[in-house]
Amino acid sequence: MIPTGQNQQLLQILRQPRTLQLYLTLALAASVVYSVVIYTPLYLREAIGATPLLNGSVLAVRAIGAAIVSALVASRLAKAVGTERAIALGFTLMSLTLVTIPFLDQLETIMPTAVLFGMGFGVVVPNVYDRLADQAPSELRSSVLAIGTGCNSLGQFISPLVLGPVWKYAGLPPVFYVAAAVALGTGLLNLLQRPQDSR
Repeated sequence: MIPTGQNQQLLQILRQPRTLQLYLTLALAASVVYSVVIYTPLYLREAIGATPLLNGSVLAVRAIGAAIVSALVASRLAKAVGTERAIALGFTLMSLTLVTIPFLDQLETIMPTAVLFGMGFGVVVPNVYDRLADQAPSELRSSVLAIGTGCNSLGQFISPLVLGPVWKYAGLPPVFYVAAAVALGTGLLNLLQRPQDSR
């Protein structure tokens, strides 16, 4: 249970525009990633008759790319170019790979694209959480980050609600274009933020 004084401090943090923007960033990142999880297997089944095993392999490669970059690259990139720019670069990479999905019909191009998408996501998420951690004192950091996890789940929930109608009325390619536009717009939103000193 958080003491009353800390509750008030937490509310103040949650009302800050930058905190809200970071939560929105997490939700939109999750929505974009979930669009890949849901709709890429459908596209690959239509385009190349992909089996469940192949679809699973593509998603696994994306996850591996994200994990490696999160662990080895994300922090170094943020120190080199600044956290906001790193987040924007990650979203841009995600956007570019999403745009190419409707043109992929060979395994030789599908797998590298999946890796690149995962790399973009692997840059975005740890740096957004890093900025969220900067928003709060140490005694409230776990609460602020936990809400971020909730925003991630919310983004996954929203993704099919928004993109499902796009798929129904316009087909699969526009789903990827809409997700790409969301990723690019979110990256630009972060790029416009005033840079903070990297830790």
